[in-house]
Amino acid sequence: MEPTDPVFAIAIAAELAGMHPQTLRQYDRLDLVSPQRTAGQSRRYSMRDIDQLREIARLGAEGVSLEGIRRILQLENHVAALTVRVRELEHALADELISRPGHRVFAAGESGDVVSIKAGTRVRRNTQIVVWRPLDGG
Repeated sequence: MEPTDPVFAIAIAAELAGMHPQTLRQYDRLDLVSPQRTAGQSRRYSMRDIDQLREIARLGAEGVSLEGIRRILQLENHVAALTVRVRELEHALADELISRPGHRVFAAGESGDVVSIKAGTRVRRNTQIVVWRPLDGG
């Protein structure tokens, strides 16, 4: 079973989180926790959802408002997604370095994007000088 598998009905999820089922419904409406839905629209909570409900309870006990909790969870989820993306990029870079050592160099393109160039080549830069003079009004 994966931590994201939706297996718990609302009554079980509420019991595991130490909350009332109505609280879980409210948190769903406030988008603090978004359980998956069955074909009949029943809520199904995963173990990750249960952990998030426990975190909400902990933050609430520390005096954090529901809006503050929502923002904290949003930022934590964003950090987690970025961490996954960084790992993916690290693996891709490591694979590239292993498969073709010394064959690629990366530079910044004109629009700020990353471009690949052959090792030993230089990027042509625009070195033109532009002189501007205001038009004479008279």
